[in-house]
Order: sequence, then structure tokens, then C-alpha cells
Amino acid sequence: MTAPVHVIVQARGGSNRLPAKVLEDIGGKPALLWCLDRCQHIEGAYVVVAVSEAPDSDAVADLAWQAGYKVVRGSDHDVLSRTAKAARDTGAEFVMRVTSDCPLIDPRICNHVIETFFRHKADYACNNMPPSWPHGLDCELMPASLLHQADAVAQEGYEREHVTPWIRRHADLNRVNFTGPGGMLARLRWTLDYGDDLRFFRALVEAMGPARAEYARAAELASLCLRRPDILGINAHKVDLDRLAQALRPTFATRPCKLAA
Repeated sequence: MTAPVHVIVQARGGSNRLPAKVLEDIGGKPALLWCLDRCQHIEGAYVVVAVSEAPDSDAVADLAWQAGYKVVRGSDHDVLSRTAKAARDTGAEFVMRVTSDCPLIDPRICNHVIETFFRHKADYACNNMPPSWPHGLDCELMPASLLHQADAVAQEGYEREHVTPWIRRHADLNRVNFTGPGGMLARLRWTLDYGDDLRFFRALVEAMGPARAEYARAAELASLCLRRPDILGINAHKVDLDRLAQALRPTFATRPCKLAA
């Protein structure tokens, strides 16, 4: 890596499916801090939490701030503007975007995305075009200048809400993907959106033990999931089939790899 990276984690308290989901306890620690503390171990990372300015997100902002993380607040629904504001207010040169509903984000995989970005002199790098890692390990990296350009020109509601569609669709950019193992591992659901997801995380952490699970690598977590169909089945019915279908569609240049051991 040739430059420090601001890891901007978007978070809010409002959620139709599971209100205040990132405040829920997993193994004695709020889900938000599982994500932030893991992001803190990304090489050269400066973690910033981009929190909705809506009142129902005040507790989320307070939790992140009390844990020692930089908090920037912005638009609730225009997440692109909120993320760009966080980058601007903290003087970011390169931005890695992570969502707070990913308690098991793996800093080692994030490091590989960063390395891929700089090695290929890319404009944008990610690890989910096509999806080939467990759902919940997604991250993407771009220069802050490109994020600000997207904020200035993106018009569609989908582009504003999901931050990077304008960048991901921009054919003139040099976009690279850090590709995972695919197959059954791509079907694992490690994202927090429903009550069954919360029950899955709690069961997984209890089975592994909170101290061991806190910074366990993706490969170790996946191995436990595959050995324990009772845990895997808790939220298996919530697997995003539309996401998996993207693996069958043409995408941009990829860098094959094996699941980080």
C-alpha cells in the first residue's frame, strides 16, 4: 500500500426490518463495534463512521464516539452525500467503503483489495463484482476525488442511496475485483438485516467463543459454518439469490484468489 486509507463505515439507527440493528448485542458487544474494531485492523486504516443525522441514529453516533472513533453525520437517505461529506471533513485521499451491517468484515481481505487497487493503478477496486465471498465481507476502494465526482453528478435515487453504482457502471474507469472462491462459500450470509441474521451471528459467536471469534479469519468462520449446518440453517432462507445471480453476468477484470487462510 502506498497511501493511508480512510475506511468509511456507513451506519444508521433506522431499519425497517430490524430497527437499531447495529446496536444489538453479539457475544457481549454491539454489532457496530464488531465491524468497527475489525476495520481498525485494516493496514494503515483511519476509521470514520458516517452516521445518519436523523434523531433515531443518535445512539449509533454516541456508541461510535464513545468507543473512540471519528464520527461524521450527514443525510439519512442520500448516503452518497453522507459518505462524500465524511471523506471531505476528514481530508481523505483514498476511501474504503464498508457498511456497518457486516460484523465479520475481514481486514485481511480488505488488505488484499487495497493491494489490488494500488498494484493495478486502478480507479476503483472491490471484492463483489461478481459476488464470490460470503455476503458480509464486501468492501470497495476508490480515490476520494472519484467519490466527490460521483456525488456531484449522480442523479438516480439508487445511485444516491447505494453510493457507488455510478462508479461501478462507469466503463471508462479502470476497475478491478479481488475475486473469492465462489461456490458454496458465496452462499454464506454474514450480513445483519433480519432477526434470523442476528440469531445466526449469536449462535456462531457462541459456538466459536467470543474471544476467538472477535478477530477470526473468514476461512476459520466459514469452516465452522460448514461444519455446523444447524447454525448455517438459521438464516439460510434469507440468502440473496439476486446477488448470487450476478456471478453469472459479465463483469470487469478480476484477480482470482483462494479464501485467505
